[in-house]
Amino acid sequence: MRALWFATTTLVLAVAASSAVAQDKGTLDPAPPPPLANPSDPKTPAKELFGRKAKPAPLAVHTIGFYANGCLAGATALPINGRTWQVMRLSRNRNWGHPDLVNLLERLSTQGAKVGWPGLLVGDMSQPRGGPMLTGHASHQIGLDADIWLTPMPRRELSRAEREEISATMIVAPSRIDVDRAVWTPAHGAIIRLAAKEPEVERIFVNAAIKKALCRDAGKDRAWLNKVRPYWGHDYHFHIRIRCPPGDNCRAQDPVPPGEGCGKDLDWWFRESIIHPKPPTKPPKPRPPLTMAQLPPACRQVLLAP
Repeated sequence: MRALWFATTTLVLAVAASSAVAQDKGTLDPAPPPPLANPSDPKTPAKELFGRKAKPAPLAVHTIGFYANGCLAGATALPINGRTWQVMRLSRNRNWGHPDLVNLLERLSTQGAKVGWPGLLVGDMSQPRGGPMLTGHASHQIGLDADIWLTPMPRRELSRAEREEISATMIVAPSRIDVDRAVWTPAHGAIIRLAAKEPEVERIFVNAAIKKALCRDAGKDRAWLNKVRPYWGHDYHFHIRIRCPPGDNCRAQDPVPPGEGCGKDLDWWFRESIIHPKPPTKPPKPRPPLTMAQLPPACRQVLLAP
């Protein structure tokens, strides 16, 4: 039992740190990371290698590996501006993905405008070649994940400074047991519902308080709730994950458990020990970063492509 508490506390703290990174400001003058002294060293973290690739691999489109252990060939960039979307944190260069994901986001942004959500503010997708990121996410490695801010797009084009510096909207109430009723609107639920109803979408991750609000407000149309999964760190955005494209060397996630995931299925998330975990008496040992040897072999070709 103590081991489970320690593992849960460690995960909460790690995800909270990742969430904080996701809200970190960008920069108006991004500088490339300095060259690595010995990039061929097998101990070099893979994130240091993939994080230095500014362009996609000029290969056929292919997702390789798992959401948290893989890479992406032939990535497509979501344009930074669309009639119903805008990309945030441009300095990160993380608006890349599989063409299926890019098409989904463009389509969802148009549909959202019809239900009171004027447009998407798109956060991190993937790096140009996928792979582990220098900061932030453990997943988002194969071009099938995207973060959508829970802030509706304004009816004007944001400046570069605004895209780098403003924060997404905090949706969860200070109590952590519900959404902030002064912020949450029916349109928030509508855009998440639309995303969950897309056939390619496998999962949507939200804070448990947001899942609770969705369960409460869903009415009779409830089948889509199955795809919406509670997870730490998603207070400001919801995370879309689409299925592995047919024929790709992509490992699918285990199927979502049956049922809506409402009511008693949410109780665990609102325990005091989960909402307000006590820090461990001994700091957890950081997990070693992935190396190229731990990624699928095909990722080496993606990394080394011109």
